[in-house]
Amino acid sequence: MNSKSGKILLYIHGFGSSGKSGKAEIFRNILGDRIIAPSLPPIPELAIDTLEQIVSCIRNSGHEAVLTGSSLGGYYATCLADKYDLKAVLINPAIKPYNTLAAHLGLNHSYYDLSNYEFTQQHINKLKDYDVAAPKAENFMLLLQTGDTVLDYHEAVEKFPGATIDIEEGGTHGYEGIERKIDPMVDFLGL
Repeated sequence: MNSKSGKILLYIHGFGSSGKSGKAEIFRNILGDRIIAPSLPPIPELAIDTLEQIVSCIRNSGHEAVLTGSSLGGYYATCLADKYDLKAVLINPAIKPYNTLAAHLGLNHSYYDLSNYEFTQQHINKLKDYDVAAPKAENFMLLLQTGDTVLDYHEAVEKFPGATIDIEEGGTHGYEGIERKIDPMVDFLGL
């Protein structure tokens, strides 16, 4: 991995998505070898363990990890940023996924490969363990669109007072036009 800044971006996808998602591919096309975008297991503790191992590998390679996460990936990025004092850009982040994902208990499918997996109450309960009560505002940039019909952007604004927050009218949960935000993200993360 080569990074002019010595930083590597770890992109964390949302629930039911993958490291081959549309946003991950956009980031790869623009950032090249400055990004890692793994496909994570749907089990929260396995996802967090995988992400922590990747952060460790980035650090052990002499680079610094920075994060971006979308939806549930934003929740995981918040947990990691808090634990390791990392900078993170959150894209329409889940703030209380232990509430919003309750509607997905049972059999689900991956949007990427259409494989099936079981999401259980134990998974919901485990998500609560990763909640960060008071995120360090200066470590976070939030990209929010008001047209997100899955998550309420007001919850993110309330959770991250003092953070760098960019709110756009309209849009979707997937965040329309993310390409326009690459330069501000790179600047914030120091990539």
